[in-house]
Amino acid sequence: MKGITAIYRRELAGLFLAPLAWILLCVTLLYNAFFFLTVLETSGGDVNIALIYMHQGPFWFLVVFLPPLLTMRMISEESKSGLLEFLLTAPVTDAAVVVGKMLAATTFLALAWSSLPLFAGLVHLLGAPPDWGQVFTEWLGAVLVCALFSSLGLVASAVCGTPLLAAFLAILGNILLMVLPMAAGLVRGPWRESADWALQKVNVQAHFYGSFLTGAVDSAHLVFFVAWILAALFLAVRLVESKRWIG
Repeated sequence: MKGITAIYRRELAGLFLAPLAWILLCVTLLYNAFFFLTVLETSGGDVNIALIYMHQGPFWFLVVFLPPLLTMRMISEESKSGLLEFLLTAPVTDAAVVVGKMLAATTFLALAWSSLPLFAGLVHLLGAPPDWGQVFTEWLGAVLVCALFSSLGLVASAVCGTPLLAAFLAILGNILLMVLPMAAGLVRGPWRESADWALQKVNVQAHFYGSFLTGAVDSAHLVFFVAWILAALFLAVRLVESKRWIG
């Protein structure tokens, strides 16, 4: 994919130069620190429990909202201003444009979740060494979830003409993705088994908890995230290509 490095560097620099990205980064670090210290105190100093709790409610709340806020301008605003049309005429492929933007957003979110090994390192220095294998897999799983939601955010940004609408659509889609597997219990009759099988194929939380949170990387769960990330990127690339032909 020609030009992916240039797009990645451009988007990553744009994120770090934007006030919103720094605000989101500071809020994320403070948010994680608050829950980590709270659980660490209530659990009697059990570091592993505190780290795992960070990937319960606090984690999913952040990953539902952060990726859409980072990706909402990446395509929609550039398309509205005409910058995307200029970019598409440059010697870069459409896939490079989309993948470069996704990698930039994921890198920024990976940095935000670097608080996980940071907190683990601090308590290690204080004499309570955590399970570093589990810390790494938890961080890896968080990055994969962020990559998936960033890819979906780019799809919304490519569909919508305004950043706010793109963010709203992406957040709504993320929430739907979170609650959809719970609907399996509402299906009755002969379709229940098929519905349960289909909904489990989009159960992000089950694949995250079933592997990465336990300290082991199961190839089946890894393939799940990679496959859905590629599917979302493919859709985003096709949407960007349609803008090229429409333009």
